[in-house]
Amino acid sequence: MTTDRNVLGGELEPCGTDPVTGFYRDGCCNTGPEDLGSHTVCAVVSAEFLAHQQAVGNDLVTARPEYGFVGLTPGDRWCVGASRWLESYEAGAAPPVLLAATNEKATEVIPLSALREHAVDVPADPGGLL
Repeated sequence: MTTDRNVLGGELEPCGTDPVTGFYRDGCCNTGPEDLGSHTVCAVVSAEFLAHQQAVGNDLVTARPEYGFVGLTPGDRWCVGASRWLESYEAGAAPPVLLAATNEKATEVIPLSALREHAVDVPADPGGLL
């Protein structure tokens, strides 16, 4: 059971299980001392975000089976590193965020106001993010 809290002050909700996300691959944006990238932001990745991250050397599209990573496609929910999300925000390419599934630790790197700007409910059909 997690004791991590979300940025709204409530219990941290699951982020995604298809693919299974989280630093601990538990579906949640839980974090701990070994999570040096602070994978705390629950994002619904967009094509723009994935392209931006690839351009800055963070390839989230290509599968890396040796790490149990299947590669992401637009519409996937993924626990993104806080500094990577902030980097994309500053470049105008930030993906939507699920606040209830975003760990409060993300606000150590990202202003809550920036996360709120991109807060969304996941659409029933995430095809609009393509």
